[in-house]
Amino acid sequence: MPPIINAQGLSKRYGVAPLFQNISFTISQGDRIGLIGPNGSGKSTLLGILAGDVKPDSGEVAVRKGVALGYVQQMSEFAADATCRAVIEAALERAGVDEMERPYRAEEALHRAGFEDYDAAATALSGGWKKRLAIVEGLVEQPDILLLDEPTNHLDLAGIEWLENVLRAAQFACVVVSHDRYFLENVANEMVELSRAYEDGFLRVSGNYSKFLESKEAHLHAQGKRQEALENLVHTEIEWLRRGPKARTTKSKSRIDKAHEMIGELSELNTRTRSTTAKIDFSASNRQTKQFVTLDDVAYSIGDRKLFDGLTFAITNGTRVGLVGPNGSGKTTLLRLVRGDIEPTRGTLKRADALRVVYFDQKRELDPDVSLRRALAPDSDSVIYQDRVIHVASWAARFLFAAEDLNRPVGRLSGGERARVLIAQLMLQPADVLLLDEPTNDLDIPTLEILEESLLEYRGALVLVTHDRFMLDRVSTVVLGLDGRGSVERFADYSQWEEWLVEREAEASEASRTAPTAAVVKKAEVIAIDSGAKKRAADSAAREAAKLEKKIADAEAVVAAKRAVVEDPAIATDAPKLHAAFEEMQKAQAAVDALYAKWAELEKK
Repeated sequence: MPPIINAQGLSKRYGVAPLFQNISFTISQGDRIGLIGPNGSGKSTLLGILAGDVKPDSGEVAVRKGVALGYVQQMSEFAADATCRAVIEAALERAGVDEMERPYRAEEALHRAGFEDYDAAATALSGGWKKRLAIVEGLVEQPDILLLDEPTNHLDLAGIEWLENVLRAAQFACVVVSHDRYFLENVANEMVELSRAYEDGFLRVSGNYSKFLESKEAHLHAQGKRQEALENLVHTEIEWLRRGPKARTTKSKSRIDKAHEMIGELSELNTRTRSTTAKIDFSASNRQTKQFVTLDDVAYSIGDRKLFDGLTFAITNGTRVGLVGPNGSGKTTLLRLVRGDIEPTRGTLKRADALRVVYFDQKRELDPDVSLRRALAPDSDSVIYQDRVIHVASWAARFLFAAEDLNRPVGRLSGGERARVLIAQLMLQPADVLLLDEPTNDLDIPTLEILEESLLEYRGALVLVTHDRFMLDRVSTVVLGLDGRGSVERFADYSQWEEWLVEREAEASEASRTAPTAAVVKKAEVIAIDSGAKKRAADSAAREAAKLEKKIADAEAVVAAKRAVVEDPAIATDAPKLHAAFEEMQKAQAAVDALYAKWAELEKK
């Protein structure tokens, strides 16, 4: 069978420098391609070309006839009056799903993705839930290939794991632009890196992210050997050229031409392999105080909703705290408490005198009309970093900006470039405590690695909120887990937090299963105190409760089996089978509800 997409000779440039040139590759059935590369290498542009939204300067994209293509862009935008249900039903209509099937298909898709209020306004959702809705919108169109541009941005850790499971079980091919290394490790079976460091402009490797790193190292090692050998040859040829060979003979002329060819090849190789990574180094204040912030029995509520309760914790010099939890569990709120923007609902929070706190805001708020020059150096054409005066052009170069970029408005920078500007601003502020709220969004993998190294070397205290599990495990020395229902627990690492969640879910499930029996037994014990008719009634109630207990357990097992059928990826695109399975699950659930209603009547007696 021919490939789904065959891209040949793709080139694209904006301004003088090309993003990429002469890129050729194919996408076949079953491919789950992770697309990575430095900021500005053209990943989003390439996805746009594959989707047909961007026209290449040269080359062509051939899509197999009859192929359905889905595209989830970085920014998730919906109509002002659209509900979650309406967004998915519109997508089902575009996919040609029968009008009678759309309502239940929309509800089932939203249910699988974890939505509870199907009629919530799409524009009122948080960034993470907007992203989930956009992904569901792409999935229900039943694509043969799905293009995803930074799908993990704004998703919480639970959302990322949900997406991993969806893509691993999917029958369609996909291309995913992502900087989340654990995500790529768990999902990708092919890796492609766009980079001018490679002769073809990209490197493609079969396997996940670990396999890619091994192949990349071998490729660059071989390239380095070639570069070293070429340098020796060029040195020999330059010495020969300096002696002034006569070009009258054919042999001499050929050697001169070959020498110039090797010099050109070495120059091009040196240009491609030149290191272009940001230089990030946060400045600690070197404060001698040990306790920076102490929280004693701290609670915080919004209205009737308790985000967390009973939090007792100390942030000391050298502590690196990772905050984890679902969207809306209070991670950003806790950062604001530490910063002093808000006060706790209950408990005490003490900060050391004259504490210097530096905050990285996930909203990336920069004045879009200010030039890059003024964003990096507000008051003059130089900055003071670690007691040294640095010209703004040199300071910009540390963050991979060229001199000609200095007059560009900040509003025209990419998400990754804006993140680098914010990091540059933070580095100028010596800090006792660094508060980083999702600093990894939009950063490429090389910049992430530099950021990690800087945080590991930083000598102050750090509180980090991130969905990047790789960075969380590598940087944090302790993890605080917020479950969104008021509970806060301390863990050694992210894996321990995950295990705790699984255990709690199992305990809750067991408690839910046995709750009717416990309540009935308790009621029977109370009734048994009475004599005569009351005693006989209690005996009868207890016997009936015992029967109901088994019936409820059996009925819930049936519901679980029916739900497993509905969630089977094998029937996800088979509308009649999915419809029948969904109806069977609803009937089984109705039977369980009826048994619980009967149990409630019995309890009243």
